[in-house]
Amino acid sequence: MEPFWSLAPLAASLRRKELQPSEVLEETLARMDRLNPALGAVVWRDDDAARAAARAVEERLRAGEDPGPLAGVPLLVKDLTKAAGQPATYGSAGAPEGPAEEDELVVAAFRRAGAVLCGRTNTPELGPLPVTENRRYGVTRNPWDPSRTPGGSSGGSAAAVAAGMVAVAHANDGGGSIRIPASCCGLVGLKPSRSRVPSVTPGWLGCSVEGALVHTVEDAALVLDVISAPDPTVWEWAPPPPRPFVEEPGQDPGSLRVGLVTSSALGLPLAPACREAAERAARALEELGHRVEEVADPLDLSLVEPFLQVVNAAYGDYEDLDWSRVEPHNQRGLAAGRAVDSVTLVSSLRQLRRGTRGMVRRFLEQVDLLVTPTMTIEPPEAGAVLAEAEASEGPAPTVLAMVAFTVPWNLTGQPAMSLPLHQAPSGLPVGVQLVGPPFGEARLLQVAAQLEGALPWGDRHPRVP
Repeated sequence: MEPFWSLAPLAASLRRKELQPSEVLEETLARMDRLNPALGAVVWRDDDAARAAARAVEERLRAGEDPGPLAGVPLLVKDLTKAAGQPATYGSAGAPEGPAEEDELVVAAFRRAGAVLCGRTNTPELGPLPVTENRRYGVTRNPWDPSRTPGGSSGGSAAAVAAGMVAVAHANDGGGSIRIPASCCGLVGLKPSRSRVPSVTPGWLGCSVEGALVHTVEDAALVLDVISAPDPTVWEWAPPPPRPFVEEPGQDPGSLRVGLVTSSALGLPLAPACREAAERAARALEELGHRVEEVADPLDLSLVEPFLQVVNAAYGDYEDLDWSRVEPHNQRGLAAGRAVDSVTLVSSLRQLRRGTRGMVRRFLEQVDLLVTPTMTIEPPEAGAVLAEAEASEGPAPTVLAMVAFTVPWNLTGQPAMSLPLHQAPSGLPVGVQLVGPPFGEARLLQVAAQLEGALPWGDRHPRVP
């Protein structure tokens, strides 16, 4: 196996029986044995269960059955999300130790597609930080530079994919938690539209969505087809696409109005490498025939406070925690959530819905697509942000610097993705964010594929043992 095999060719080789699920899994487990001690990406494994699952897929392939588009592909699940038979500790010492009884819908979709679940990835406790460090499992490190963070909250998944342990890892995104680790680790991270991927109970009252971290645009499209099938048992789902998402890369999006954003509405300074990344992408889009103009950051600052109230109220979802063992910054979040009465919470939700209507309307009037830096800074030092959060009464300054360009699209529910289009003089990857119209994943994938061809990243990987 190649050390950085991307998902689509790996899945195709398995389906053609050029590789066997058991041999791919054994190589995956060996890579985790070798690489994970230094990175801290994977926090739980059940190798025997994974081997049994791989053998079952192998037998189905041998019998001429179709186990699904990800047949035999090893996959890691983020520790914020339940998978039957696996513990869900949320990165917390206060979590119960027993296994979950049922799959979250996204995990069930991966299983139906034939993926072999082989472990769980680290996350900040309960997921509110854009880095991956907690008191239970420690600090997850960036394969490009172990002194830096891989981002978060899906940083364990990002580190595992970037290091070549697996070709795909589950992730979710409530304020940038797919896109930020993608930027930090040189990966592709697509945040789907709100309701595109069904959830039993959508996280952060609908602001958080499910997805994955992968190497290429084709990989992202393949995953989206797997996890986005409408589910009639959920309250809301996105309109189905006219064709499979995997057919979108390579399609002509036409000449689009592209807005370039290089100034944060929060007034934060922008690192030179992050500015250069976005401007370089904009120049490439102009050369591809799109019309690019600089526009203002569309974030409506009046929505920040109601969003924080929704996030804090969501601490109440963790009914099974021993809160006396939870980290102090999350205990403060729980206290803030309990201080918000039900009338205020409903008012906050109404304000978010009204305010984001204005943001989406202005987007549709001005542009067909937005380009922004994914973050305002390069990946910060590993371990520093948790310490900063523990010392801060309000949002930590580095947290704001990491989420400034990603949070707006969790509010509006629009699809957004980070592409690894640039590399800083430091050698670290720098992501560029594309934002599409509501339910516009097809357009995102088309334009992302154009940029992948114009500014290819397939030969850039971290040096790992």
